[in-house]
Amino acid sequence: MIDQEGIKKIIPHRDPFLFLDEVLECEVAKYTKALWRIREDLFCFKGHFPGNPILPGVLITEALAQAGAVAILQDERFKGRLAVFGGIDGVRYRGMVVPGDDLILETEILRLSAMGGKGKVKATVNGKVVCEGEILFVLVKQD
Repeated sequence: MIDQEGIKKIIPHRDPFLFLDEVLECEVAKYTKALWRIREDLFCFKGHFPGNPILPGVLITEALAQAGAVAILQDERFKGRLAVFGGIDGVRYRGMVVPGDDLILETEILRLSAMGGKGKVKATVNGKVVCEGEILFVLVKQD
């Protein structure tokens, strides 16, 4: 398990855009399972939607990408790089995520090269799939 301070040593994201609270499982360059506790005071809930807060799908997708980046950037071959979005394929949102939910984020790396790769992603709440699909990423040098 990796806590948020440990996650900060792997990926460059910071508040308010670091969405992972902890990594529950990780196999370097292959798989990550992480947790994001959805708090009522999350920045997006002020406007999405007042009185009926729902986590935006794009933030779920970003959180899944962050989980994948944790697995990739622990690989010695990719030290000093950033994993950035290259594309999103077939992502579907199958349920709403609201304050108080524990969002489980799973990313399985399907393809990985020096240039980038592809991951299969799934987010669940209480065992129910709320998002799934594939993401493409590009590995770039970090300045």
